[in-house]
Amino acid sequence: MTLAITGASGKTGWRLADEALRRGQSVRAILRPGSQLPAELEGRPGLEVMRLELCDRAALVQALDGCEALVIATGARPSIDLAGPLKVDALAIREQIAACHSAGVKRVVLVSSLCAGRWLHQLNLFGLILVWKRLGEQWLERSGLDWTIVRPGGLSEDDSRAEREGIVYSGPDTQESDSIPRRLVAWVCLDALATAQAIGRIIEITSSSQQPARSLEGWLAEA
Repeated sequence: MTLAITGASGKTGWRLADEALRRGQSVRAILRPGSQLPAELEGRPGLEVMRLELCDRAALVQALDGCEALVIATGARPSIDLAGPLKVDALAIREQIAACHSAGVKRVVLVSSLCAGRWLHQLNLFGLILVWKRLGEQWLERSGLDWTIVRPGGLSEDDSRAEREGIVYSGPDTQESDSIPRRLVAWVCLDALATAQAIGRIIEITSSSQQPARSLEGWLAEA
């Protein structure tokens, strides 16, 4: 399959692209014009790079043409622009949903955040980011697409944790803290694409060295 990834130059996005390529998938990495492709992805067989602004719907539809699925790994970064979370975590999600309909992409996985939708949270000091993330989630839930929302906890750059920690899965609005390496987030998103039971689910994830290894499919079967 050809998998489209928006936000593919980001810290989670490039790991998603890397893992998908390792699994033998073709990847269409969708980057903003000014974004730099991480060195880990340069020259990789099976990788196609397209640069565009997410508000350019025509370009986004063209970028999604021929793709079977989309992983949305875009996310607002700390900035003096307090409207950034609204633009990136809500309005840009709406644009991507519309582009999926136009391009015929039915399957979508969204990387969101633990505590999405909560008002009383310190992260909301940054432009009400959790409020806008929840709005983006809600638009996806109502889109008619085959969606999965993955809500990771605090994101760690330490990929070595992925080899020694198990994933703690839960349904929505259950977990409140703890962290998870971005590499494990990438694994869960790709596993969700391959698991029909993940469609229509909000899945919260953190990780712990005390948690035995467990697959998404196994957790869903029990849940």
